[in-house]
Amino acid sequence: MSRNASAAADDPTADEILRFAGVSMRYGRGPEVLNDVSLSLPRGSFHFVTGPSGAGKSSLLKLIYLAARPSSGSVRLFGEDVTAMPAREMPRIRRRIGVVFQDLLLLDHLSAFDNTALPLRIAGHKAAEYRNDVAELLTWVGLGQRMEALPPTLAGGEKQRLAIARAVVNRPEILLADEPTGNVDHEMALRIYRLFVELNRLGTTVIIATHDQDLVARSGRPVLHLERGRLRPMPPMGPAE
Repeated sequence: MSRNASAAADDPTADEILRFAGVSMRYGRGPEVLNDVSLSLPRGSFHFVTGPSGAGKSSLLKLIYLAARPSSGSVRLFGEDVTAMPAREMPRIRRRIGVVFQDLLLLDHLSAFDNTALPLRIAGHKAAEYRNDVAELLTWVGLGQRMEALPPTLAGGEKQRLAIARAVVNRPEILLADEPTGNVDHEMALRIYRLFVELNRLGTTVIIATHDQDLVARSGRPVLHLERGRLRPMPPMGPAE
């Protein structure tokens, strides 16, 4: 066994991609929206984050994406303490994370192709370098015939899949999704879920915040359940209605 392999075997956190230790968070002087949250997620895992509205699901994702800071406790990402990371260093971490926002944040004046390619353009890549990869990705999410379409002309499920394509075009190590099936029907929700499953099989750690209890129950995936800002044992799931 090599020295590195031996060190990894001796270190139980070597395969850890995310750790919260006693994390609390509040906005301004308001009440805490997260309270003493501790968790550890391994690389390549797939978790749902559930809980009622206002439980802290979106805030949890914001902490992971470095869009907010904890009021107490510590956050580690990719083996690095990011709790008080200077703003100038955050882009280096964020480039390893893809996000599907609840309101999608698509740019209506850009085509599906250009929306997807936007993170690559911002990173300084030339169109010739990514043209084929973006086309292949859009085909993979079922938008191969809609590459030149503007977001206002796309159906709800198509917009969701476009947002997923944009989130993963940089091949992130972590993919966060905030209510990605909230505005689509059951059949489309399952199709979107299968895209996440395939990304997870390719090695991406997937974390989905959702109210869709039927999808959670069908998936059999681990659940992080929040109530009033605290992690709670997952309540028993009843049969799907």
